[in-house]
Amino acid sequence: MTGEWFHARIQKLNAQTMTEIKQHEYALLNEIARDSMVTQANLSDRLGIAVGSVNWYIKRLIHRGWVKVSHLDRTRLKYDLTSEGMKVFTQRALSYARDSLKVYGSYRDKAKVLVLELIQQGIKSVYLNGDDETMDILRLTCIEAGIQISDLPDECILESTGQGYHIKLRK
Repeated sequence: MTGEWFHARIQKLNAQTMTEIKQHEYALLNEIARDSMVTQANLSDRLGIAVGSVNWYIKRLIHRGWVKVSHLDRTRLKYDLTSEGMKVFTQRALSYARDSLKVYGSYRDKAKVLVLELIQQGIKSVYLNGDDETMDILRLTCIEAGIQISDLPDECILESTGQGYHIKLRK
């Protein structure tokens, strides 16, 4: 029973950590991980936020124990992620990857349903109206199923609707 409580407590702590980090904090952690010698002015330019805001966020990251600062000389600072900061950074990246895979899986499932419908209707060639990631998923699904991708809009046009796909039949 103690092990189950411990596991549940860790999950709760991880969930709390994930909800506490703001986008600017994550972006700062990312930039610091890439270059520990980065200046606040550089961070301001890279992230498109005011230097004063960068300073405030860095102080917040230091207070949380996610970043430590070393003085190299009177005017130069070095920022390093602590082990806790690295953990938060990694958890956020993994969460993003999991969410992205869920979105990909959802579009992939919708593309398979659409392609099955096309096959049942005897459609062998389609025109894809759009050029984004969702259409790339549909393009690959069509190719896998043996449906040709046309360069010109003929009788069947496929589009992304934002949440799925739509068929336009021209007769």
